[in-house]
Amino acid sequence: MSLAPRVVLVHRTTEYEELVARHGTHGQAAFFLASRGRGIEEIAARHHRTRRALAGVASAVPLTWRQARVERADLDRFLFAPEDVVVVVGQDGLVANVAKYLAGQPVIGVDTDPGRNPGVLVRHAVGDAGALLRSVHTGAATDDLTMVEAVADDTQRVVALNEIYLGAAGHATARYRLDVDGDGGAVEAQASSGVLVGTGTGATGWIRSVWQERGAGLRLPGPAETRLLWFVREAWPSPATGTSLVAGELTASAALRLTVESERLVAFGDGMESDALELTWGQSVRVGVCGDRLRLVV
Repeated sequence: MSLAPRVVLVHRTTEYEELVARHGTHGQAAFFLASRGRGIEEIAARHHRTRRALAGVASAVPLTWRQARVERADLDRFLFAPEDVVVVVGQDGLVANVAKYLAGQPVIGVDTDPGRNPGVLVRHAVGDAGALLRSVHTGAATDDLTMVEAVADDTQRVVALNEIYLGAAGHATARYRLDVDGDGGAVEAQASSGVLVGTGTGATGWIRSVWQERGAGLRLPGPAETRLLWFVREAWPSPATGTSLVAGELTASAALRLTVESERLVAFGDGMESDALELTWGQSVRVGVCGDRLRLVV
């Protein structure tokens, strides 16, 4: 007998909860904000909307199904099962945070604050949760979104839905050798504040901000397109380092390879710096299109 599907509700600590945890009570948090000309009412209202949304989604889960909850900070310690249906209750960024830990499980994004969130990945209202869960059980349509991965020469691996950053942990100067596959074997020693490699989904975020400044000639990829853009941030010219390889695109068969020439560099995805690859002098890391995709329920 097969197990009933398990619905995993993914959420994050609200701003209000963080404030109360820091100051001890609602009153102390309100006093802290008031002393700085701010009010706690809007933050508390957003907190209550989020909690109502989480409760509404939980109540929509069929009675014969199993349930689990995981907070954003615990994602790297949570074990997702193949039969899971993942429901992200929160902001678009939370979908990106969970994507790297999945292996083909369908994801439903539920917007807790319509009008405030862009709704690119959290596309659904709380009231639609029940129908969406039932449709997943019978084979719902999904958008299969391209992801990016970085694999080190010691088999460390990080996956991201939006972008991967490679550079110094504190965003200071990183030294490395950049090798661009599919570009005539172009290789260059560089000193920069890091390298960004992003997807079409990431084209609404960090990658887009860099592209707007200096992406002339490069077309932003679509979310399902197996093509990535990469940019070197603030490359520094010197007798030993160059600035000729600072932007480009990667198809499914191409990759960037960085060989570390600093004491320590990191690679992390979608802003999750706490879950980064640690790279030391002489190591290399390959960045390209990931074979896995995020299955976002439409």
